[in-house]
Amino acid sequence: MLPGINGLDVHVLEAGYETPGRPAVLLLHGFPEIAYSWRKVLPALAAAGYHAFAPDQRGYGRTTGWDASYDGDLASFRALNLVRDAMGVMTALGHRSVEAVVGHDFGVTPASYGALLRPDVFKRMVLMSGPFAGAPPLAPAPRPAGPDIHAALAALPRPRKHYQWYYSTRPANDDMWKAPQGVHAFLRAYYHHKSADWKNNKPFELKGWTAGELAKMPTYYIMDLADDMAATVAKEMPSPSEIATNRWLSEDELAVYSGEYERNGFQGGLQWYRVRTSGRFNGELEVFASRTIDVPATFIAGSSDWGIHQSPGALERMQRTACTNMKQIHLVDGAGHWVQQEQPDAVNSLLLQFLKST
Repeated sequence: MLPGINGLDVHVLEAGYETPGRPAVLLLHGFPEIAYSWRKVLPALAAAGYHAFAPDQRGYGRTTGWDASYDGDLASFRALNLVRDAMGVMTALGHRSVEAVVGHDFGVTPASYGALLRPDVFKRMVLMSGPFAGAPPLAPAPRPAGPDIHAALAALPRPRKHYQWYYSTRPANDDMWKAPQGVHAFLRAYYHHKSADWKNNKPFELKGWTAGELAKMPTYYIMDLADDMAATVAKEMPSPSEIATNRWLSEDELAVYSGEYERNGFQGGLQWYRVRTSGRFNGELEVFASRTIDVPATFIAGSSDWGIHQSPGALERMQRTACTNMKQIHLVDGAGHWVQQEQPDAVNSLLLQFLKST
């Protein structure tokens, strides 16, 4: 536990700390995860000579000092403050810079803005499962004629809604924390639904940000209008035999996640979504409009991961305009959204190859 980090006491998992002077790698998790999601990556980086560390980020796990109330301090969860958290962890562990920052899912946000703003500190960047399309523009795109995207989704023959705006509602936390099936079963179904084990995960590029195109995505992204997330994933709960034969997330491993979320609830992580969907803090990010990430970068995702296409055009913008030194895009077979857990050997090989070659 690292005390006094930007108002937090931060819980960190680390490997390779025994030998002083090792180069550092910082690993940032997403939602609904914790530092434990890097359990299969930390030892591999340490064996290769790195000091690797992964914090429970603000709002998650055993890190304390954040406000768990829906009506609490949303500003503390804005992107630049998350970068400040990451820099505080790095400094407390004795480093002035890291050889690479690695962000998965929502961990992409602090990883990307860290590399964008402090390339002297975050010397390389690895993004997983979520492209970074750049800071928001100073001049927002003109709104198309007709109903907004939420009204258009609700008006479809099969009425739908976007999960990020659902996650931003007051009931979302209790819907999952007090799910009828319990937190453990909820997380089992959620992780299964977004993994390569769910055979209907066959992503493809969408033509645009329209209701008809978005509705082609699975219900964990574009939900049925009447369902909450617990009801959504309950429909895809794996069978007992599928659970028993799962090689990437055992029941004991899942119990680490469920134990933390049973204790904390989900609101801490949901605050990150509220920052994004509200747009309240975009102004401070617009200062960096058109600024590029110039450090060496790579992108890794599962070939069965819809996350790379959920924001139409983001993957292309990341490669063409947001990053000037994007080395490669890797889509790993046999993995969905949880790529570093589903296929850790492949991910570790790609990470180490990138670190050694740049």
